[in-house]
Amino acid sequence: MLLEFQATFNLHRDVLPWILTQGSPVSDTLEKSSRTLRLINIERNGQILYTWKGLEGFTSVGLYDPCARQNEMLYSFDNEVNIISASVNTEKTLLALSYCHPASETQFQPLSPVSRYLALLIEIKPINNVKVLKAVESGIRVQFLCATEDVHQTYESHLLVVSEEKYIDQFHISIGMEEGKRVVIKNVGQIPKDRIAEDFVWLQWDAPNQMIFYIVPKRAGCVLHCLQFYPDGKFMFVFEIPLEIPIAEQGVSLLNLGYDPPEERGWERIVSQKLQVFTHKTGGVCLFYYQPSKILQEFTYMVAFLHKGCTKTFKGRTTITDSKNLKVSFINIDSYVAVYLPDQFLHLINTRHPELMCYHLFLAAENSRISGMCCDCPLQTVLKTHVIEYCTGVLFSVSINQTQLLKFLTESRQDCERLSVLHCFLLHLDLQQQKETELIEWICENMSTCLTFDPIQEFIIASLHRHLSSETVFLDKLLPYTSVPFWSQDIDGVSCTTDITDMPILKIGIFKDFWEKFHSELEYMKQAQQRFLYSNPMPRRDWCRLISEVDTKDKRSDVYQRKILENAKKVLRNMATRKYDGRTVPLNQEEEYLQKDLMGLMMVKLKDHLSLHLHHVAKNKVERIVLNFVCKQLDLVCQILEVVWRKHVLDPSILSLDGNGNSSEYFAFNVMCRITDAASRMCMPLPPGFQTLHLVLAVRCLPFGNFLQYIDAGVLTLTETFVVKLLKELDNSESNEKLKCSIILRLPENICEKVHNLWDHPISNNAIAMKYVKKLIFRLNQRDAFQQSPTDRSPLYINFLPLNYLIMMLSQVEDKALNPFEEDNIDATFLEEIALKQTSDLMRLKPC
Repeated sequence: MLLEFQATFNLHRDVLPWILTQGSPVSDTLEKSSRTLRLINIERNGQILYTWKGLEGFTSVGLYDPCARQNEMLYSFDNEVNIISASVNTEKTLLALSYCHPASETQFQPLSPVSRYLALLIEIKPINNVKVLKAVESGIRVQFLCATEDVHQTYESHLLVVSEEKYIDQFHISIGMEEGKRVVIKNVGQIPKDRIAEDFVWLQWDAPNQMIFYIVPKRAGCVLHCLQFYPDGKFMFVFEIPLEIPIAEQGVSLLNLGYDPPEERGWERIVSQKLQVFTHKTGGVCLFYYQPSKILQEFTYMVAFLHKGCTKTFKGRTTITDSKNLKVSFINIDSYVAVYLPDQFLHLINTRHPELMCYHLFLAAENSRISGMCCDCPLQTVLKTHVIEYCTGVLFSVSINQTQLLKFLTESRQDCERLSVLHCFLLHLDLQQQKETELIEWICENMSTCLTFDPIQEFIIASLHRHLSSETVFLDKLLPYTSVPFWSQDIDGVSCTTDITDMPILKIGIFKDFWEKFHSELEYMKQAQQRFLYSNPMPRRDWCRLISEVDTKDKRSDVYQRKILENAKKVLRNMATRKYDGRTVPLNQEEEYLQKDLMGLMMVKLKDHLSLHLHHVAKNKVERIVLNFVCKQLDLVCQILEVVWRKHVLDPSILSLDGNGNSSEYFAFNVMCRITDAASRMCMPLPPGFQTLHLVLAVRCLPFGNFLQYIDAGVLTLTETFVVKLLKELDNSESNEKLKCSIILRLPENICEKVHNLWDHPISNNAIAMKYVKKLIFRLNQRDAFQQSPTDRSPLYINFLPLNYLIMMLSQVEDKALNPFEEDNIDATFLEEIALKQTSDLMRLKPC
């Protein structure tokens, strides 16, 4: 199953055995305790409050500490009461709870009316006073604010009391010490309170963030409000936002504040919770809402991405004909929220990057099933990545099973599914090393099957974003996170419509912690018309032309060009100093001029981009981020090659040019071709030694004609290291001569000048002579060069007019221009010998 549920708490496993040790007859206690044992609250620190009833007519409240795995009795009534909610303060000195009298007890007592619902405040260390906070006819919920972890003892506790009469009160309880150890309520006579909010129809308590979300109905819709509470009792209204959600004012829905006993209102009360708000640590706030569709066998739910200013409405198909049987659950899984309909579908909605349908994962049939769960009871998210099954009293931690996700990837046949899984793996999961290796193996084996995106590009871009986005605030908005900016294909079984909505109206001026990130998200969306993401809009041709100008003598004095070269040297030094223990890929630390310039140019462009937006970041930190970006890019390419080398057990013999490649070498060559293509389209440099290794594999794996075609098409780029290796290792057989000659004719001038003397062969000499003549003629000033009459005899005169004319012209140029080949003793005599030999070969003349 894709979602992995692990039971972190089970009432019958972790509590019931302890209850049986409390002194009652085991057989009788087991039956009633098991039947009445219920979970009533989970505090922010993970401690769990529960209640049960005994044979003696008492009702008890207990506390389970998941860290110590111990139970503790907090309080016991000497009669049976139906506890709705309970909360204990951080010091575990005060217990607040609310309970209701059964309807049968109050229905037939007209002469002595008893309030049906009561909220109590109890001193529990030691048990002393009991204070009645509320006695009303509608439901009440209680919740203590959690104190800060660094405060060992506080002298004031703050309690929220939420009433179904549509108001919230906050009580401020002063605590004192008597006789050195007794904890008492100092202001028990009149506890001060504040009215926080009122007139709401829906409310949710967010324990981890100490927030309350509530909805107030309006004439044309409703308004969502958010309250932030602090340990000192202070609170502030953070935002409000209008929503177009048809919420009926029939009763009040309260989430994560306990629940009514089943015998009072039944499970329908829990099943009816169809709206929930989720937050994410990066500043995201999402509202999920489900309403039964008017169309038979159609399931519709809406997601309001408050931090993105948009709402998406998803529609899926079901086989359920009665809307009462649609028991939907919203499950928070960090960067995703799972919309789960048992035996129908499981939709993983991407809350961080919801823009395109291909970023979400839609599962149906067998792939959507969850094992070990009670199908008759919906799940309720109570803490991040934790859900509770109320009907069984089991708390589960929820995570995405990486093994099952990888299995789903290998079985997928649609690009939308593949891309969504890759997106999940690379951006949202802490990848295990083995799983990351298996993921790279899948990418290398399925490069050609992905038609709408490049999995290598997705791996590099998404991995860079994951590793670097946490470096500083707002950096994740400046770096691309995916290789697919547009998606227009339909996804089977589900449809989606997107509506632009109003942005939240902020009520505060100073933003801290979570709200600082939320404000950053809103500011980014308000300026979304600007292109924040780093990208290179230049065509590849213009990019290469710019690079070719970097290393010329005319440009070397320019400050900008020198900066490019200095940055490239930083990258190469960083790569050289890194330790790659156990790495098997034979990549040599060499400098290839085109890749060196590309490294430097990318650093300059990225630094300019980040400096434009990261005004709050120091210059040296921006430089470090840029350097890490380029180096990590190169490391990711090396990581792909390393996986290929290890899986196919490629040995050092592949570095020999004299031999034919096997299937494993051809696979490695094909992967390197796809990496080269991806890097070219991203205008991204390649690691030192990559191109030389690529050329060596090409010589071993490709026929001669295809090898030259790959070079001419730009898939292979000749390097000095490869040419030196070629000229030194291969003998002068007919096929090798043909290969060497073809390579020399295709060499860039800067490489040819360095390697021409390594091969003493007529073919090489001929190519050198032709390049030399071409260069001299280009430098020739024709007006001065032809002042001497062609009929003037020179010591080199030969009765062959074309050759004589060429020698005379070059001799004059040699006297006036600096000879770039002077150190190799190339002069007119050398050219004469080469020209005569070539002429004799062409005319098939026998040498004298």
